[in-house]
Amino acid sequence: MPQPDLILLHPPAIYDFRRRPIQLGPISDVIPSTPIFEMYPVGFASISEYLERKGLRVRIVNIALKMLKQPGFDVERFIAQLRPKAFGIDLHWLPHCHGSLALAAIIKRYHPDCPVILGGFSATYFHEEIIANYPQVDYVVRGDSAEEPLYQLMHMIKGHERPTTVPNLTWRDDGAVRVNPLTHMPHDLNSVVIDYGHIMRQVIRYRDLIGYTPFTNWLKYPLTAVFTCRGCTYQCKTCGASRWALSRMEKRKAPAFRDPRLLAEDIRAVQRHLNAPIFIIGDILQPGEKYAAALLRELRRARIKNPMVYEFFRPPPAELVAEICRTTPNFNIQISPESHDEGVRKAFGRTYSNKQLEAFLDAAIQNSARRIDLFFMTGLPQQDYNSVMETVAYCRHLLERFGRAKTLFPFISPLAPFLDPGSMAFEQPERFGYRLLFRTLEEHRRALEGPSWKYFLNYETLWMTRDEIVASTYEGGRRLNALKGEFGIIPQAQAAAIDRRISQAIAVMQDIDRIMETVPQKKQEGELRQLGMDIKHLEQGIVCDKQELEWPTRFFRMNFFKIVSSILFPRRPRIQRATKRTRSPIMRATNRARLAKKEPSHV
Repeated sequence: MPQPDLILLHPPAIYDFRRRPIQLGPISDVIPSTPIFEMYPVGFASISEYLERKGLRVRIVNIALKMLKQPGFDVERFIAQLRPKAFGIDLHWLPHCHGSLALAAIIKRYHPDCPVILGGFSATYFHEEIIANYPQVDYVVRGDSAEEPLYQLMHMIKGHERPTTVPNLTWRDDGAVRVNPLTHMPHDLNSVVIDYGHIMRQVIRYRDLIGYTPFTNWLKYPLTAVFTCRGCTYQCKTCGASRWALSRMEKRKAPAFRDPRLLAEDIRAVQRHLNAPIFIIGDILQPGEKYAAALLRELRRARIKNPMVYEFFRPPPAELVAEICRTTPNFNIQISPESHDEGVRKAFGRTYSNKQLEAFLDAAIQNSARRIDLFFMTGLPQQDYNSVMETVAYCRHLLERFGRAKTLFPFISPLAPFLDPGSMAFEQPERFGYRLLFRTLEEHRRALEGPSWKYFLNYETLWMTRDEIVASTYEGGRRLNALKGEFGIIPQAQAAAIDRRISQAIAVMQDIDRIMETVPQKKQEGELRQLGMDIKHLEQGIVCDKQELEWPTRFFRMNFFKIVSSILFPRRPRIQRATKRTRSPIMRATNRARLAKKEPSHV
């Protein structure tokens, strides 16, 4: 087996989750992964492809999934056997801070002279604290586009040179924290690619299927994704990737969009390998209607048959929904109104009315959307317990109006476990009605050593305490689950099973609180173990079932003939450099609008 230059490791959110009694709760109920967040960043795939294209060897290992799927998997023994030039660990979303730092410490124990590199949004935010306080980490690559800085850093590491010229890098120089200028900020995404064929060839090279598997059930239900952009035009108050947050943290003034022709090619490339759903991450209307029209025109030419998933940040025009139906008839939609209350929704950062939302839902159903996912949340500005219950009542109204087609799937989940670092709510909590409980990276790492997800929460609001956020999540989930059973969205037996799980979760939470309040600290872990919390429950949802998240698809989701063909006869992905000569007219128009500061600021 060839020795890689760089090994990218994805940690579990909580490193010792297999040993500790923890109630992780519904913090991942509406995403495909379990609460240890074993889904590695899609950026791992683009980094691997980019560096391999430039002559380096890169391996991805999903440590979190190996720990989850293989109870006897010995992390330390596995790491001790590796021999790369450097290790990379993602610290993208803050819930991984416990696992990322623990994994880095293990690497240093067995490979004291091997550089450890962190990257991701959270690593970017806490870059100076990481280098100053955690000796197991040597470098932090900042920003949302790590491919080129990481390539330059690897060149320096292999040549035993000091990385003084590597952009976006924070590092330790003779004990001092050095912060190189943040100058690498691509204006488009045309020089990187998510190449699933590349990943499949890597699986063969390293003979490690689990290490490359994105999340626990991916082989049963392969979900794929393509990116429209990095950055955002919206100002959601708790999001660390909002326009406001990225302008401060990364100096990104506008999103970097992918040319619609290349995005369509990405989608066609997925179809060559898999019959699985393809999720377009990012609202295709963010760059404007011309961009959306150009993308759909390219998709028509590509004759896409796979199930497509479009997400929208606000209701799109009915004409666009009709065009999506004509272009990709097998389509699904996601939108997150967050609350039924337009005041709460606006306070969060979404500025559309229920009338606009319902007109969009009507258009989606009239145009035969296979399913529509509707996401609501607890823990929002101006939202109290009763408001959460009223959101469930609004879901009844929606199901009464639109539920006959059995395509509308409402969900409710907590804003958990953390407000994103760098978000408006994290930086200015009082302005938006939040009380921040933890601020430093170390405080968040220690919070994840708590016994349940309630103790992880890094915030309360003026309208709800942590106890009330937990209570409203469970009761809102219970009522919404009952509605789904009543309207036949899910089978009655499934609804009854979810109701039992919610009741059990509430009882366990009450027992945990009793132990934490009345039992001496030295005896608490023993008492907690007796509650029967076990990792075998991790793959189940609490307030909804994981199977509810699956979009309709064909039975055979893997095109094995095409997979083998791709491995034996790889195609080179289309790459463009960000120059005026190679940009399409659509992207030139988008860039002119950006330079003229005509992009909308959604506040």
